[in-house]
Amino acid sequence: MATEDLIALEQDDDGIVVLTMADEKRRNALGAEFVEQLTDRLNDLAADRQAKVCVVCGLDEQFCSGGDKQMLLDLANGKVTATDIMLSRAMIEVPIPTIAAMAGHAVGGGLALGLCCDIVLMGEESSYGCSFMNMGFTPGMGTTKLLQVAVGDFIAAEMMFGGQFFRGRHFKGRSGINYILPREKVVPKAMKLAQRIAEKPRASLELLKRNLSLGKRQAFEQSRTDESFMHEISFSLEETKALIEAHYHEAGD
Repeated sequence: MATEDLIALEQDDDGIVVLTMADEKRRNALGAEFVEQLTDRLNDLAADRQAKVCVVCGLDEQFCSGGDKQMLLDLANGKVTATDIMLSRAMIEVPIPTIAAMAGHAVGGGLALGLCCDIVLMGEESSYGCSFMNMGFTPGMGTTKLLQVAVGDFIAAEMMFGGQFFRGRHFKGRSGINYILPREKVVPKAMKLAQRIAEKPRASLELLKRNLSLGKRQAFEQSRTDESFMHEISFSLEETKALIEAHYHEAGD
């Protein structure tokens, strides 16, 4: 049986790469096949010496919906560990500048994935949030540090403890997000930014990316260790498994 293509990678003559997450059926949920394909495409991108900048896009209304039910239950049952899912590291370590065009909703690990990029754009009317604690387990994928950097300690704490979602417009004037625009303007603005970046020499872009991402890489490694420890405890709770089941039952999955 042929494997469904869930991730598209396109490059133009100027070195602008567009990575599109396009799993409409599962709303770009982080399932096993999706994670494998996305990791492979990020590795392809890292090895491409002609690429100068990458714009990361999702579906029109859904950037990425976070971990799917099976992935979370596998974590809770010890079949996989958080260290097996290294998407955040793969995104951070892409050697060229990355731009997250989060026009659609981004949830949990999907939001973390976008925040791993160097430049971040959100849609005013789209929803962004961390639903980890709604299902009884602590945040993963580097969220604990990445979200603090993006929106500040206090807003990050509210989002992680409470598990509520905010429209993109909520973060205007309250965060370090580069641009918060009407949804239909997010990708065009990201492409304009990419065009400006692509005018620069690849070698210099790579040098600057390595320097500017050092703090994020260090923060991610620290948070990964801390988050893995918290996951060992929170995923072992029977209450967590019940909350995961209840969450997806309510969502109609």
